[in-house]
Amino acid sequence: MRTALTTSTFIHVTRIPQTMRAAVLREVKSLVLEERPVPTLGPRDVLVQVTSVGTCGSDVHYYEHGRIGDFVVRSPLILGHEAGGVVVARGPDAHRHEVGQRVSLEPGVPCFTCTECRAGRYNLCPDMRFFATPPIDGAFCEYVALHEEFAHPVPDSISDDAAALLEPLSVGVWSARKARVAPGMTVLVTGAGPIGLVALQAARVFGARDVVVTDVRPHRLAKAKALGATAIDVSETSLAEADVEADVLIECSGVPEAINEAIRRVRRAGRVVLVGMGGDEIPLPLAHVQAYELEVTGTFRYANTWPTAIALAASREVDLDSLATHHFGLADTEAALTVAANDPTTIKPMVHPQQ
Repeated sequence: MRTALTTSTFIHVTRIPQTMRAAVLREVKSLVLEERPVPTLGPRDVLVQVTSVGTCGSDVHYYEHGRIGDFVVRSPLILGHEAGGVVVARGPDAHRHEVGQRVSLEPGVPCFTCTECRAGRYNLCPDMRFFATPPIDGAFCEYVALHEEFAHPVPDSISDDAAALLEPLSVGVWSARKARVAPGMTVLVTGAGPIGLVALQAARVFGARDVVVTDVRPHRLAKAKALGATAIDVSETSLAEADVEADVLIECSGVPEAINEAIRRVRRAGRVVLVGMGGDEIPLPLAHVQAYELEVTGTFRYANTWPTAIALAASREVDLDSLATHHFGLADTEAALTVAANDPTTIKPMVHPQQ
């Protein structure tokens, strides 16, 4: 395990190499460090030297099972989609960034022309090319190429780790927008994993009077409490026993039993936002939803969230750095994907490809 770096780990290159190191998923539970060609650039692409990458539950799921729903790993794949780095080269028509600009990477590039893209819902683009979603390679490597519009400049006040974790923060911002969190509301967040913890912070920034966070893991509940939430261990106290009543539910656990119980604690005309990914189907207390006229919606990634996420991180209104609990070099990426199974204090393992 490597020591965290609070300043940029950018290594200046005067000449772009032809090859790079990459942690490649060869088969289920088999990750191999390989030499790969450095990505070539399209006209509006930038080449980014990757400094920090967060490990996501989806990365772990691909590593352990080789698929998520209809997305199946059929050929060697580079995982990792929560990334930040430094622009080191530009395509001929890329002019938004100077070489040396630190950036956070929005890991999905849409087609720009479909009905969803034209309506501003580019997260729903059917032709989205998203890092670490088969067959698109991700960021557990030394360099990535990305369309310049999705490489977002970050100020020096944002660390390398925080630049990478703007991606999960964007999930939190998107969930708060979908929930229409407003000042004075009580928000219930089920699940105190990384997404639950950023959803908690986003809800508070959006004006929630009280945020209640549930989980069964003491160290994650302690982190939620430290971030300003009312924390409830639902293995000891039910939401009914705690007399929780929420205007909004942001569901981040993916656990059917937790979802069912939490929906019943949402006030009349409240909103339920499903963020966590559990099974393909969950039981829904339909009579309760109808009687209470609850709005129930799913979420899929995010759209137009990076400016808000950057502003929140730069102003310290959200705390991303404390979520980065473990640090690994690129050769230890497999350890980063498995550490949570043995260390209960794990929240967000980070991989530093330049180490």
